[in-house]
Amino acid sequence: MTTPEAEQSRPEERLEQAVRAAEQALIEFEIAVETFRVEVENFSRLHHQKLGPMYTRLDELDALIAEARAARSGDPEDLRQAREARARVLPMPGVEELFHGWMDGEGLFPEAVAMLTEQPVQPPQRVRPSEEVRKLYRELARKAHPDLAQQDEERARREEFITRVNAAYARGDEAALRVLAEEWAAGPPPAERRPTPSEELYARLEWLAERKELLALVARNLEESAIGSMLKMAPDDPDRLLDEIAEQLLADVAKKEAELAGLVG
Repeated sequence: MTTPEAEQSRPEERLEQAVRAAEQALIEFEIAVETFRVEVENFSRLHHQKLGPMYTRLDELDALIAEARAARSGDPEDLRQAREARARVLPMPGVEELFHGWMDGEGLFPEAVAMLTEQPVQPPQRVRPSEEVRKLYRELARKAHPDLAQQDEERARREEFITRVNAAYARGDEAALRVLAEEWAAGPPPAERRPTPSEELYARLEWLAERKELLALVARNLEESAIGSMLKMAPDDPDRLLDEIAEQLLADVAKKEAELAGLVG
C-alpha cells in the first residue's frame, strides 16, 4: 500500500528524470554542433590554403584575357570589362579572411610563395581531428559540461575547463586533451544534486529547450553556409573533395592559359 507521501513524490521524481534526460540530450547536441563547427572551420582554412592561389591565378588570367581582347578590338565595352576584371585582382578589404593563412594586405605569405614557385612547403593540417582526439573530446565534454552544474561556482569552473578542452580539440592536440583528462580526474568531484522544487525543475526544462533552439539555429547556419554545404557533399572524406576541386581549378587554369596564348600569340 502506497503512502500519500509516496504518491506526492512520484511526479517530482519523473520530472527529475525528464530534466536529466533533457540535459544529456542537450549535451550530445552541443557536442555534435561543436564537432561540426570545428570541421567547418578547419575545412574553410584548408580550402583557402589549398585553393586560394588557384582562384587568384584564375582572376589574373581573366584580367589578362579581357585586356588582350580590349587591346585587339578597342571597343568601349571590352575596355570596360577589362577594367572590371583587373579591379577584381587588386587587393580588397578583408583579403586575409578570404585567404586565411595565405595572404594579407601586404601580399602572399612565404608558404604561398613556396607553393606557387613549386618549392617544398609543409602540407596543411587535415580537415578534421583524428578519431582518438574526437573520442577524448567527447568523453571530456560529457563529464565536464557546464550544464551539469547546479551551483554558479561549479558552473564557472566547468566553463573555464571546457573552454580549454574546446581549444585543444580545435587544434587536434591529443596530448593536451590527455593532460586535461588527468586534470579533471584529479579535480573536485561534481557537486551532488540537491532536491529541487518542481517549479525549478520546470524552469530548467524551459531553459534547456531555449538552449536547444539556439543551438539548432547555429547548426542550421553552419549547414547552410558555403563551406558547410561543401563539407556536407563529402562528410566522410572532405580531403578528397578538396582534391577534386583542385583538379577542376587546375583544368580551368590550363584552359584559360591556352585561351590567353591564342589571343597574344
